[in-house]
Amino acid sequence: MNWKSFVFGIGIGAVGGYFLKEKFDDSSFISAEKVLKDIKLSFKKEGTIDGSWIGMKPEEYQKHSVSTKVYKGGVSRRKDGDLEQYEFLADAYTGTVIDVYPIA
Repeated sequence: MNWKSFVFGIGIGAVGGYFLKEKFDDSSFISAEKVLKDIKLSFKKEGTIDGSWIGMKPEEYQKHSVSTKVYKGGVSRRKDGDLEQYEFLADAYTGTVIDVYPIA
């Protein structure tokens, strides 16, 4: 075996390993669509929803000494004829809602 083939093989293995690591890291996230569906079901208990959105790529979130990846999204609805808008943060690993707050 010559050195060029050996070095080339190591390079291909390293690049492949990097991409596999990225793929497995992303696969541990709950899908953004499922998180939005669950949140919409919760909001529908109190009335109809006019619109909703969610960021498809998890973002880094830190509060005090706790750090995790979250999805950010929002829901709008009408209550007593008035438009109410809310934003939410949901843990990207579990889908658990971390925070919901009204937009003023």
